[in-house]
Amino acid sequence: MMARTAAALHILVKHKSQAEDLLKQLGKGAKFQTLARKYSLCPSGKKGGDLGEFRKGQMVPAFDRVCFSGEVLKPTLVKTKFGWHIVKVLYRT
Repeated sequence: MMARTAAALHILVKHKSQAEDLLKQLGKGAKFQTLARKYSLCPSGKKGGDLGEFRKGQMVPAFDRVCFSGEVLKPTLVKTKFGWHIVKVLYRT
C-alpha cells in the first residue's frame, strides 16, 4: 500500500557546503529543530523546520520523492529550485 501522506522537518539553505556541514552536525547529535530555527531560510524554520503533514504531490518533485520513498528519520540532502534542503521524514501514512 502506497503512503498517501507524510510529515517532515526540513532545513533550507542556499549552498550545498552549508547543507553538508549541517548534516555533519546532525550526525554528531545536534538537534534538528535547533539548527532549523538558526539556519533555515524557509518560514517553517521558526517552527523548527516542521512542515506538518502533507499529501503526495503537494511538494516539488525531488522533495516529494524523498518524503515518500526515502528513509524515515534519516536526514537526507535534496536540491530543489529553492536551494538545498535537509529533509527528515517523521512518518508516512
